[in-house]
Amino acid sequence: MTENPIIQEDLESIYQSDINWSKFDNCTVLITGASGFLPAYLVESILYLNLKRPELNVKVIALVRSLSNAKIRFSEYSSNTNLSFIQQDVSEPITLVEKVDYIIHAASQASPKYYGTDPVGTLKANVLGTINLMEFALLNKIKSFLYFSSGEVYGEVEISKIPIEENSYGYVNPTNVRSCYAESKRMGENICVSYFHQFGVPAKIARPFHTYGPKMKLDDGRVYADFVANILNDQDICMQSDGSAIRAFCYLSDATIGFFKVLLEGGNGEAYNVGNSKEEHSILELAEILVNIYPDKGLKVIRQLKQGDNSYLKSPLKRNSPSINKISELNWKPSIDVAEGFKRTIQSYR
Repeated sequence: MTENPIIQEDLESIYQSDINWSKFDNCTVLITGASGFLPAYLVESILYLNLKRPELNVKVIALVRSLSNAKIRFSEYSSNTNLSFIQQDVSEPITLVEKVDYIIHAASQASPKYYGTDPVGTLKANVLGTINLMEFALLNKIKSFLYFSSGEVYGEVEISKIPIEENSYGYVNPTNVRSCYAESKRMGENICVSYFHQFGVPAKIARPFHTYGPKMKLDDGRVYADFVANILNDQDICMQSDGSAIRAFCYLSDATIGFFKVLLEGGNGEAYNVGNSKEEHSILELAEILVNIYPDKGLKVIRQLKQGDNSYLKSPLKRNSPSINKISELNWKPSIDVAEGFKRTIQSYR
């Protein structure tokens, strides 16, 4: 069990939510990209479930590209017999022989700093990886499949259509290398829908929006990770843009509950936004909120633009916020606001 009190509280809140945990009774869950920021909380939530309800006996198979990194991420669970690892690239055929009941496909390079340096690696996991897992799902006659897509699949949506509903789509330029992520996520979604339509694979799609929380990598290039690193290092926040872009920020434990809801209760072949449309802020507002959480530090937001990392391909979207009407029908809504969520996040690193 984790020794981090913030993560411990998060896992307890996830466990106490109205997820129907009995659906995992004596099941095995395959999670790809398991040591990544979002899926790692799913792994920990299932292990915590076993701690609270050992009679359920849920096994987790974590498919990872780096076994050493995974063992660092899950070092507190090294003796847990319900967790096992497979080291492979999801873009290669899945040769696992163990029976699997649920699949969560979250293997993907989600950080924009990779879109320019490794676009081929970015799209392979979403296209080839999804096909490989669908074929594996067919053989296993699984109970449910969850594909991690992204709010980026919507592209540049007209302002009048924001908050974005699941059937609203805008422009994505396929000849822009940054589109390797959005376009391959779109294709991954269609692979899920096609395998459900033709073969009956019970696939669901989650579209996360700007999720933050404990254990996110502070050097992955995303602006809110940079801001948290600034606060932890007692540094002023120096804006690399005018801060006018607007995003909706969702705390990790809220999002995790949403992912389980889609996996266990979502409609087959359906996509669901998972985000917090009530916590919509400009990047400048977010910076000011973070420095105001710790007034004793005396930190400032400096609006003098500075040259950023050229490998980071910025999003063209000025505003990106989800409608969560559809997932609310599964009795899910986020509960943690930005001030509380980022305070918890910063405390978790201490």
